[in-house]
Amino acid sequence: MTRLGDSVARASELLAQDLSSDSAVERLLTETRARRYLDLTDLSPSEQAELIASRAVEVLPGPEKLAARIEERAASGRGLSVKLGVDPTAQDMHLGHAVPVIILSRLQRMGHDVTLLIGDFTAKIGDPSGRTAERPPLTDEDIRRNLAGYRDQVRPFVDFDRISFRENSEWLAPYTFPELLTLMAQVPVSQLLQREDFRNRLAAGSGLTMSELLYPIAQALDSVALECDVELGGADQLLNLQMGRRLMELRGQQPQLVVTMPLIEGTDGTGAKMSKSKGNYVGLSTTAEDVFGKIMSVPDRLIEPYLKAWTEWSDQEVGQALARVSGGSLHPMDLKKVLAGEVVAAMFDVPTAMKARAGFTAQFSKKSFADVDTLPTLNAAQLGGEGIAGLLARELEFVPSASAARRLAKQNALRLVVEAADGQHTIVLAEGEALRPLAEVVREKLAEAGVGGTVYLKAGRKIAEIRGL
Repeated sequence: MTRLGDSVARASELLAQDLSSDSAVERLLTETRARRYLDLTDLSPSEQAELIASRAVEVLPGPEKLAARIEERAASGRGLSVKLGVDPTAQDMHLGHAVPVIILSRLQRMGHDVTLLIGDFTAKIGDPSGRTAERPPLTDEDIRRNLAGYRDQVRPFVDFDRISFRENSEWLAPYTFPELLTLMAQVPVSQLLQREDFRNRLAAGSGLTMSELLYPIAQALDSVALECDVELGGADQLLNLQMGRRLMELRGQQPQLVVTMPLIEGTDGTGAKMSKSKGNYVGLSTTAEDVFGKIMSVPDRLIEPYLKAWTEWSDQEVGQALARVSGGSLHPMDLKKVLAGEVVAAMFDVPTAMKARAGFTAQFSKKSFADVDTLPTLNAAQLGGEGIAGLLARELEFVPSASAARRLAKQNALRLVVEAADGQHTIVLAEGEALRPLAEVVREKLAEAGVGGTVYLKAGRKIAEIRGL
């Protein structure tokens, strides 16, 4: 049996135990976190290809071709040349950015040669994938600052000591205009305009710059320069990655294989991609307690894709856990706590994950919110006519914007909780009520429900006490 197979066998035994137990969960996290450093060189080419494909959206031209390429390179005494390109266009990373890095780490531990390609040149253009407008230009100082932040934040997910770092200005900066003209004569404009985001922008009249049209060419030249066997990227990068295959063929090289990663849905459960601008992200530079709490706030349907995106669990283990949930022997909340622990353990360590788990349990297992220390407060008498959504964003900073608060209301996640002598009473607030003044809504809802007591405002899993009614 392989080293990975041994680990899966041990973890499967732990997954059959009581996962509401701290001791069982700690043993499980210890086993699976150790797997992030596991030597995978004893996997056969087909097993390697299967493991990579199991977490990919697509492997082109197919997993069997990936296995064949692994075998071909092994016969010549070397591993695959694998590239992940990163344009340092932002300083703060989130868990969505970690997905391809985790796959890069697995390929590294399989014995392949991995390169983290820093797009210091292409960052000045900005990848247009999925964009509705041109990115603002970056300075060299912006790029250096963003790159430093990127390395620090993704460091828990990959062994940087065994990665080759290259910057694409090395070959793109000296590229001459005659060389570019010769190359462009071989690339039909129709191929570049296959991109749906380009077509949408043209249809909307927002236009495209020539630099954006050239971006896929620049990224493809990276693959040519590095003579890649495999390039990783998000599913939205597919056309860019395929351009790499085309240019490699034009240069007489063996075309790279393409492995695309899923775009991870954000924590708000609306279906939107995890994004800082939408406020539905888990930052890589935040605290362990914040990471744990944000994972616990996601809808149950995101447990499976999150397990596959950020843990080292096999399909067998994911299926085993979900089967227990379906069969009623494992509560979804307990599985979500394991998931949150996995993410914190990856970013920090197992003791930190267990501490975050204990803190979450201590806060949210209270029978009364009055037992929870340091809850924020809102004095309704002093807030005037500002709507609830605005207060959540401005006063409490529970959400990044008033529109994010309205999305919570659409999901029935904006509520009043009244603690009375006979227990707690929950009142769900509609989206329209999120726009009205807090005191007005609270008094109206309490009168309708015929209850009174201490009132709390709950947005997702965040809670504030309301005073001055």
